[in-house]
Amino acid sequence: MSDMQATKPWLPGGRSLHRQLLMWLLVPQVVLWIAAAVVTYNLAARYANEAIDASLSQASRALARQVKPTASGLFIDFPRSAQEILEADPTDRVLFSVSSPPGSFLLGNPYLPAPHIENPRLSEPYFYDTLYREPTKGDAAPVAEPVRVVALYLRFGGEGASAGTMLVQVARSRANREALAASILVDTALPLSVLVGLMTLIVWGGIRAGLKPLSLLQEQVADRAANDLAPIEVEAAPPEVRSLARAINTLLDEVRHSVIAQKRFISDAAHQLRTPLAGLKGQTEIAMREARDPELIARLQRVHQSAARSSHLVNQLLTLARAEPESAVQQDRTAVDLRRLAREVTAEIVPRALAAGVDLGLDEPEAADAPAVHTRGIALLLREALVNLIDNAVRYAGRGATVTVRVSRAGVLAVIEVEDDGPGLDEADRERMFERFARASTDSAGCGLGLPIVREIVQRHAGQVQLLPVSPHGLIARVSLPLADQG
Repeated sequence: MSDMQATKPWLPGGRSLHRQLLMWLLVPQVVLWIAAAVVTYNLAARYANEAIDASLSQASRALARQVKPTASGLFIDFPRSAQEILEADPTDRVLFSVSSPPGSFLLGNPYLPAPHIENPRLSEPYFYDTLYREPTKGDAAPVAEPVRVVALYLRFGGEGASAGTMLVQVARSRANREALAASILVDTALPLSVLVGLMTLIVWGGIRAGLKPLSLLQEQVADRAANDLAPIEVEAAPPEVRSLARAINTLLDEVRHSVIAQKRFISDAAHQLRTPLAGLKGQTEIAMREARDPELIARLQRVHQSAARSSHLVNQLLTLARAEPESAVQQDRTAVDLRRLAREVTAEIVPRALAAGVDLGLDEPEAADAPAVHTRGIALLLREALVNLIDNAVRYAGRGATVTVRVSRAGVLAVIEVEDDGPGLDEADRERMFERFARASTDSAGCGLGLPIVREIVQRHAGQVQLLPVSPHGLIARVSLPLADQG
């Protein structure tokens, strides 16, 4: 199994850490809020029942006192007006019924359901919930209304009065009880909801503030160049993030040492190869001068060309090593006059261009007081970049071609252009030429490092290099660098 397959994600499905923390903190709050609402409603319903039960018990005993036993039966002192007052409120109806013996209706509402109690205890109230159905006129179905009922069994009679047992029932609609419980729930749940909302905002803000060091760490890593292996600075971060940063810094340090060791090996190897290659070139030149056999001379020429190409490759590798970030940062940057640099490099390569049959020239500004074009950088590296651009143009433009070098200002940029009227390059090849060891043709003497070196140097100077077509044929190598007087 590969390392990528063996590596497990930290979070299921790669979900956001911010979202995970928010869910783990908010879900328990919501669950607790629901549990608190349920408990609050049950408590409110219980207290409402206790209040209603107390009023029903008091009403049943008051009604029982209105029933007085006599020698001939029961005398009920309960005028019609009192009954109408009890049943006047339609939203909180109070129903009552008196029967003696229990089940034989005497007074009140005959449709009030009787309790199902075996062997009831006298003078002890029994509370129960039931449905009250009052008959309707016509074929309409009776409407069931939930009510709360108290049943009170009492013994009456003695000393000349007839003895017996009566059942007193008083019922009350549950609408007010449920409304009271709902009101208590709302009064309790609303502040809880506001509190949960405020807690959610506080938790959300706390998570964002707590994860801010991770965002800063992400910004530090995301804004870096691919070859920037400097340590990450998060000393003010919390210990958890600081530990992560130190682990990353340890990894970066190991990678940096590995890269430096590889580049040092290339540089050392190139230095070691320069001397024997120079000796090989000198010996082949001497041998060609002294040889008389044409076939031997041809072989010596091929050896000399191979030695020259190898020497050029070694020099390019050394230049590339000097252009790498680790080497470039150790070199001093100064203001470089690009017009003067172009004049010197062009004059240096003119003999080589004449030998190749190429007309090489510098396009100087006509005005004598033309503003200077300066950039801040490493003069040696910028010189190497310009040498590579002009050398490529002379090498690939072909005999009879014209190569023109010009330096100008474009806003806040200094622009160097090397233009030739040679065959040019296709669009796909223009970008490929910036890859290391890529060459336009297999029969050329180049090593495929000239343009990669140019791009490396230009990028070290915060610039940009492009290959642009020329009509009807040809190529422009354009380098754009920040002007020194623009900071």
